[in-house]
Amino acid sequence: MQLGLVGLGRMGGNMRERLRAAGHEVIGYDNHAELSDVASLAEMAQKLDAPRAVWVMVPAAVTDETINKMAEVLDAGDIIVDGGNSRFSDDAPRAERLNERGIGYVDVGVSGGVWGRQNGYALMVGGAQEHVARLMPIFEALKPAGDFGFVHAGPVGAGHYAKMVHNGVEYGLMHAYAEGYELLAKSELVTDVPGVFKSWREGTVVRSWLLDLLDRALDEDPELAELSPYTEDTGEGRWTVDEAVRLAVPMNVIAAALFARFTSREDDSPAMKAVAALRQQFGGHAVRKR
Repeated sequence: MQLGLVGLGRMGGNMRERLRAAGHEVIGYDNHAELSDVASLAEMAQKLDAPRAVWVMVPAAVTDETINKMAEVLDAGDIIVDGGNSRFSDDAPRAERLNERGIGYVDVGVSGGVWGRQNGYALMVGGAQEHVARLMPIFEALKPAGDFGFVHAGPVGAGHYAKMVHNGVEYGLMHAYAEGYELLAKSELVTDVPGVFKSWREGTVVRSWLLDLLDRALDEDPELAELSPYTEDTGEGRWTVDEAVRLAVPMNVIAAALFARFTSREDDSPAMKAVAALRQQFGGHAVRKR
């Protein structure tokens, strides 16, 4: 299948390579010319056979602008996919605007970070059934092998909503590991903190990929001495807590993990160093060094 892919950064570039390895033809465009297969969005549209499918993988702040520019060079019957971390409430208005041109819209929450090219990406999809069905060869190539890693979560907006909640849960999981790290590090009894985390990687109920990544970070820097505890948040945690307030859902753990990130910008916290290390490990997110 052919796919246009706009945005070839950490995620988009690896997605292009995974799709090509699966036999799909991917025509990529990025503002950095050295990454691009074409010189413009218009040239991309010309090289794709109708009906076209174009996947937009850019930061949320420029997603609307990018989609609007892409729509100018597409035709009725084409589909635009937003695979970035857009707020779910942006999806329905965006789909309505595109529908006026006869262009379909699908929102996809994508998880997998810098490891997705090798391991596959978890995909949470929102959109009309006929649009999702057309894109299934692409989804099948991007997802991990096996029964898991893909869901058609519901209509337009459902994919980004599911990814928002996923990231809220991620906040809570990361902070639980981080608090455990800080307590172990301050204990008078435990002399091998990295070894404790290694012991948890098999046979325990707390084993997970995040735990594996924390172990990897501790291998690289056993005391996380090179990291600042300053930890960014990219919005999804805040949106999750906003929805919890709107729907009166008690969300103590996720809310506390979000507020801890705010605290990290004030205190020298070992726990927040662990959270910063985890974000760097799974997503390639920038961290602050001492």
